[in-house]
Amino acid sequence: MAYFVYILECSDGSFYTGVTNDLERRLKEHISGSNKESYTFSKRPVELKWFGSFTRIEHAIEKEKQLKKWSKAKKQALINDDWDRIQNLSKKKFI
Repeated sequence: MAYFVYILECSDGSFYTGVTNDLERRLKEHISGSNKESYTFSKRPVELKWFGSFTRIEHAIEKEKQLKKWSKAKKQALINDDWDRIQNLSKKKFI
């Protein structure tokens, strides 16, 4: 079975990161607003911007947690496949 981590861009410009074992179904749920409690419900329409596939749920959950900690700029770099920018944004700033 495959597990997916995904990033949606919401109508307000924010990103939503989630994990699922059925990306097509989950995307339809976000688009239709089937869950009124969902972060994306009032931020529709949403657009799938990135996803990664994993064979183990543990790895997918680990990646989701990692991405949820990332800044918007870093997520945008991932979406743009800009690994140099991701690396630069990952460097710790010292004063």
